[in-house]
Amino acid sequence: MTKQNDIELVNVTKVYGKTVAVNDVSLAVTRGEFLTLLGPSGCGKTTALRIIAGFIQPTHGAIYIKGELMTDIPPYRRNTGMVFQNYALFPHMTAFDNIAFGLRMRRTPENEIKSRVQESFELIGLTGYENRYPRQLSGGEQQRVALARALVIEPSVLLLDEPLSNLDLKLRQKMRLEIKRIQEKTKITTIYVTHDQEEALVMSDRLALMNKGRIMQTGSPSDIYEFPRNKFVADFIGQTNFLAGKVVSMNESKVSIQLDNGLSLEASRSVIDHHSTKITEQLNVAVSIRPQKVKIVKGQPSKDLRNTFAGRVEDVEYVGSRVKYHINLFDGMGIVAEEVLFGSPNYRVEDQVFIILPPEDCLLVSTD
Repeated sequence: MTKQNDIELVNVTKVYGKTVAVNDVSLAVTRGEFLTLLGPSGCGKTTALRIIAGFIQPTHGAIYIKGELMTDIPPYRRNTGMVFQNYALFPHMTAFDNIAFGLRMRRTPENEIKSRVQESFELIGLTGYENRYPRQLSGGEQQRVALARALVIEPSVLLLDEPLSNLDLKLRQKMRLEIKRIQEKTKITTIYVTHDQEEALVMSDRLALMNKGRIMQTGSPSDIYEFPRNKFVADFIGQTNFLAGKVVSMNESKVSIQLDNGLSLEASRSVIDHHSTKITEQLNVAVSIRPQKVKIVKGQPSKDLRNTFAGRVEDVEYVGSRVKYHINLFDGMGIVAEEVLFGSPNYRVEDQVFIILPPEDCLLVSTD
């Protein structure tokens, strides 16, 4: 483990009977980083977090925190701060006493407790709420108290297990920014678990996307969104169109694909090289293109433009600031295009349109 890594998992596996919950996971989290474990329900992300916290013992592998081997060390000796999905506040204690609980368990002097807890109330923006009980606090206020309780003990790392899932949409949006602000101010190394893609993209320095107990890809939010390494990642992060086909030729600048419906399509080689995808002729691929990358025009595009196809608008989804068009390309293949709205939608159901799939926005993922 390097000195720059506060957390490191080495070949960690957790097996329950015949079920492999975490499958040979290796992951390093650098000092001060905000890393999110993202994935669908049952993918192993919460199990991995609880292994780091010490609540679950791995079947195989090693866990390091601040350079020290922690695999067999109990939770109370790992100096981790944990925020749970249900907040886990003591209902019979005031907000002050809830935050002070960990310090009192560590036999911290009362004058120091008072000072550190008061600083915590200032940090979370709840000064004046010290004597309120959890039942007198809103969901967002309870979440802040739970966060302060985890931070006041000055843990080596902060672990958060889907802490915003019980809040309504607007409060979640507010709290995710608040958590990120506090994390940046305290500079504490953080691992955050969620299944919410937008939440992960907004909050994280780096993502680790999991599926079936394995890490499918790690990287910055923009790298994972723009350059997914496989079909699962492309499909899970945001919305995308998949067009099935086979590579028929390639050169230094482009890759030509014969789609299953008989149409031909080109992808830019520069995107593929950045993506580190191994592409060979006759390889079965899925072409992934995001709806917002699809361009729509009513008139016949220039013949110089590649990847232009005629179609009909089958459905229009108005979602306020954006609109999604479901377009049929006359051969059964459907494409979803998305545009930012400036007034009313530009196209209606049954409009005849052309779509353009820019080669530089066509990503190839293997299906073999």
